[in-house]
Amino acid sequence: MQQRSLGSTGLRVSRLGLGTMTWGRDTDEHEARDQLIAFAEAGGTLVDTAAGYTDGDSERLVGSFIGDVVARDEIVLATKAGISRRSGERRTDTSRGHLLTTLDASLARLGVDHVDLWQVHVWSDETPLEETLTALDLAQSSGRASYVGISNYSGWQTAQSATWQRAVPGRATLASTQVEYSLLNRHVEREVLPACAALGLGVLPWSPLGRGVLTGKYRTGTPSDSRGASPTFAGFVGAYLDDDSARIVEAVVRAAEGLGWTPLEVALVWVRDRPGVTAPIVGARTAQQVRGALGTDDKVLPDEIVAALDDVSRGALA
Repeated sequence: MQQRSLGSTGLRVSRLGLGTMTWGRDTDEHEARDQLIAFAEAGGTLVDTAAGYTDGDSERLVGSFIGDVVARDEIVLATKAGISRRSGERRTDTSRGHLLTTLDASLARLGVDHVDLWQVHVWSDETPLEETLTALDLAQSSGRASYVGISNYSGWQTAQSATWQRAVPGRATLASTQVEYSLLNRHVEREVLPACAALGLGVLPWSPLGRGVLTGKYRTGTPSDSRGASPTFAGFVGAYLDDDSARIVEAVVRAAEGLGWTPLEVALVWVRDRPGVTAPIVGARTAQQVRGALGTDDKVLPDEIVAALDDVSRGALA
């Protein structure tokens, strides 16, 4: 698999990342192991998790595979902090104390002394930005994180954070941001991507397949074994089961038929090769789904197909 630099840093990552949001819940240990094996054998290196994924079980599973399925120095290990669940309710806390305590717990679950990329999972108005960013400085200066980044920040939040970190020598420069980006959601093209280009941040799109909808699996209903049928993810997927999204999905399907590709391949290659993108994060329930994504490495969309998809998905910019 081809490798790319993460923003303007020296960190090199595979141009597809492996997401682990469902590991430990919808994806059991055996499927997770098979996913990681397939990903590593294809040359994938970027493995992304978070303290808030499945109450830490995602990190525990990833950690159990390090030294067994993959060597520590063969992967770029990324995790996030700032979102947790207490009594079943989502909690956001980006205070310095909480973030650093969470990082230490993440390192313990992962069984490592540092992560390659540590990201603030979400913006919060409850904590001053400079306090949140100080946690990134401390994580990097203490050796607990080699590089740091942000996630789910708007354009102005991205620009303010990156500029703050560049303002004084010695602060931890932001390496990347992780944001939702697909043919069904192109909002980041308006402000986030320009901010990243100007300030040297790599972009790691999550849900590059439009929460699975761009694979075409929901065209005639909701499969019983899909995320759309899961109580946990039904609303998450349902947001894209509307008429506007359906038109984009049909365009992807037609493009796939013409190229002899799968809809997954068309949608993934489109976002992978957008300006500023470093590596889409592909989350899958099964190893078979991961292998479907891994088949895109040598594929390039023809310019006329890119133009047609850009046109039909223009409404996703709004």
